[in-house]
Amino acid sequence: MMYDANPPSSSSLCYATNWMQKVTVRSPSASDSDLQFRCALRMPQLAVFLFDCDGVLWSGDTLFSGTVSTLEMLRKQNKQVVFVTNNSTKSRSDYKKKLESMGIPANVEEVFGSSYSAAIYISRILPQRHPELKSKPKVFVIGESGIEQELDSENVPHIGGTDSSLRRDVTPEDYKKMAAGDPSLIDPEVGVVLTGLDFHYNYFKMCLAYHYIQRGAIFLATNIDSTLPSAGALFPGAGTMAAPLKLMLGGTDPVALGKPSQAMMDAIEGKFKFERSRACMVGDRANTDIRFGLEGKLGGTLGVLTGVSTKEEFLDGDVRPHYYVDKLSDLLEAE
Repeated sequence: MMYDANPPSSSSLCYATNWMQKVTVRSPSASDSDLQFRCALRMPQLAVFLFDCDGVLWSGDTLFSGTVSTLEMLRKQNKQVVFVTNNSTKSRSDYKKKLESMGIPANVEEVFGSSYSAAIYISRILPQRHPELKSKPKVFVIGESGIEQELDSENVPHIGGTDSSLRRDVTPEDYKKMAAGDPSLIDPEVGVVLTGLDFHYNYFKMCLAYHYIQRGAIFLATNIDSTLPSAGALFPGAGTMAAPLKLMLGGTDPVALGKPSQAMMDAIEGKFKFERSRACMVGDRANTDIRFGLEGKLGGTLGVLTGVSTKEEFLDGDVRPHYYVDKLSDLLEAE
């Protein structure tokens, strides 16, 4: 069922917005502030749906029941579907393959990931703001092949990432070379450090990243998610890769290029050419997905309870969606 996350008192009628219409009221045993309204979609002006993936469409490698039917229903109504993910480990091409393996028809142009967002920012925006990068064009990557593939697609040179030679302990000689800026370890052409989820993150990579930033490299992050949902549990997210560097840098935050960064929203809007008032963000995280939609002034935000955020967070937290559902397939009730 679908619920209004900002419900009126028990004596009020459910407010019918341009895209939601109350059809029945279920009086819960909880307080008035926890009233839940079963609603049906009535959204002729919403033309674009931005979907988070992990925690909304699936968890890990498990597809949620009804996901495919829900997306088919929206497409039959001529709604544009865009998959917006903070998962930096996969490129758009990788995500297309995953979507299709789950039985979800998709093409590369429907996917907008944080790795792609970062690659666009580095190749097209940073050079305008930092002309000195012409002499330091390389990116030191903390992350997986998804980042490397998207940097390659924008012809951005990079080092680090999946380089297996970095999967080792730091030696006393390494400390001396890094401190001295020895070019055998510290590449003088690196002008950007980009962090994402790295399944082989270690102390050596952390040391290198820190010394690049100390020598003037720009500190970026594909996203700063604290956790990664998988197999019905939570694990460290991409933000935990950047967190030690932030601590070493005295609290300096990286420029984040995934949700909820509005730099990502601007890039999505520029690519897909939609009116924000006609778009809806669907996600499971209040502090990233829902904040992304609210700060982007989209026409709607819809939270789902199959991922990270709880019903209590959606109802009483600092960041609340316009509406929430127990699971995405509840939208089928409104078809």
